Amino acid sequence: MADAQVIPLRPENGVRPPPTPDEPGWEEAVIDVLAFARRRLLGDYRVDEFGFDEELTDEVLLRMIRPFYDKWFRVETIGAHNVPDDGALVVANHSGTLPWDALMTTVALHDHHPAERHLRMLGADLVFRMPMLGALARKAGHTLACNPDAERLLTGGEIVGVWPEGFKGIGKPFKDRYKLQRFGRGGFVSAALRTGAPIIPCAIVGAEEIYPKLADLKPIARLLGLPYFPVTPLFPHFGPLGAVPLPSKWYIEFGEPIETSGYPEGAADDPMLVFSLSDQVREIIQQTLYRLLSQRTNVFLG
Repeated sequence: MADAQVIPLRPENGVRPPPTPDEPGWEEAVIDVLAFARRRLLGDYRVDEFGFDEELTDEVLLRMIRPFYDKWFRVETIGAHNVPDDGALVVANHSGTLPWDALMTTVALHDHHPAERHLRMLGADLVFRMPMLGALARKAGHTLACNPDAERLLTGGEIVGVWPEGFKGIGKPFKDRYKLQRFGRGGFVSAALRTGAPIIPCAIVGAEEIYPKLADLKPIARLLGLPYFPVTPLFPHFGPLGAVPLPSKWYIEFGEPIETSGYPEGAADDPMLVFSLSDQVREIIQQTLYRLLSQRTNVFLG
């Protein structure tokens, strides 16, 4: 029997020994990429009834935005365990001129939830009318902000995300930062009541500072069919460079669930109950924002 060979952990010459066959290398990465490309070309992948392509989302879309989450905004996610594994409605504040907050919440839920859940967002009509962006949104599993779609997703056990402030929240001026706007008619509450899905309040701090909106050029917005045309310290003065978000420090906190399964049948048709629950969710998010802001010492350092 041959003598056993001892491989030093730290060789004297400082040169690391070659990787063992068990260590993944660039060859395996290339093989994975080629296999992915082959599946795409052959159509060997699945999408659901909403057009959600899980493989494309995980392997391409999330990989593209994850560096912003990890390195640029340095997001800290709190309370992801409060989101149940099945059928929940995440309700968050909206801000930042462009919807980076929605993208970062998607990464937060996937990367920090124990079950690595995908957030199925409800978006405005404008999102799905835009070339390329609408198709990508469908591939990522998102759909129009309407009750029938929300209820189908919740009934199917999905985690649904909604930003009830809409364009009023994301496009508000910088002087109104972290002041929640009106939550509309409470359609998200009706969807939760009809399906018995819990509501998860979600507070996002950091997005308000990425594009401080100083003014709104309404004539240009009307010409382009946009809800607003922002003027920020860098846009439009610096052209495309002005579209680079400022590297503020972010916090995303998922609050404790608000249960809806205990309400009687027909509760979704009670306007007073819907308004009361909507106002409760709004107040929880607002108070969480104030708490997180009180703990923050610097916009960019946290």
